[in-house]
Amino acid sequence: MSDYKIVIPARYGSSRLPGKPLIELAGKPMVQHVYERALATGISDIVIATDDQRIYDVAIGFGAQVIMTSVDHENGTERIAEVAKKLGWHDDDVIVNVQGDEPLIPRELIELTAKGLLDHPEAGMSSLCTPITSAEDAFDPNAVKAVLDNRGFAMYFSRAPIPWDRDLYKHGTDKITEVAPVFRHIGMYGYRVSFLKQYSEMEMTALEQAECLEQLRALCYGVKIHMGVIDQPPGHGVDTPADVARVEAQLINL
Repeated sequence: MSDYKIVIPARYGSSRLPGKPLIELAGKPMVQHVYERALATGISDIVIATDDQRIYDVAIGFGAQVIMTSVDHENGTERIAEVAKKLGWHDDDVIVNVQGDEPLIPRELIELTAKGLLDHPEAGMSSLCTPITSAEDAFDPNAVKAVLDNRGFAMYFSRAPIPWDRDLYKHGTDKITEVAPVFRHIGMYGYRVSFLKQYSEMEMTALEQAECLEQLRALCYGVKIHMGVIDQPPGHGVDTPADVARVEAQLINL
């Protein structure tokens, strides 16, 4: 696979778990586990992007390249755009966003996200999805659905159950469509640097606001998003105190 870059956004502020990247899991801060997952790809350009001196100091301590970024960013995409600008990366460079709270992320998913852009030069973004097999998930608004075209590019994302199987669902919603696959979006993103430069000038769109889905901004501006399809969702991220114990147990058993 051609070369690409990895950026790990690691923000200190979190409403549910302040200082989340520094939570100790199996003897290491969480951000170090994520960094080691990134190292497993063999990629040389790996950057931790943070807004906090404490995270900066810890990451420098375990040998990472770290860039201090603004505290005013609304999301990881904006933080990564700042990194790309500061480091002077080229428009055609591919960046994979590896979230700082995903210490179990498999190397293969990082590589697949990069592949979506490396193999499809017309794409500005890439992401992942996995088939939904239960009606409960299909009708859960917290499970974001993705509809793909015949070449694997995203047509739309929604919290609603899409595609809507008119003939099946008029009899009830205890099954999901057998006519077309139903995909759940996995929040793993890759970006081309040229897209990140555009993103800073894109205003929030009505669809993004209605669905509360950032990726709809890109689609509304005509940016193509290539979607890799995986069999199973990745391991748990860390969002709540309960996640900490569950993820630590899995790391200990690796």
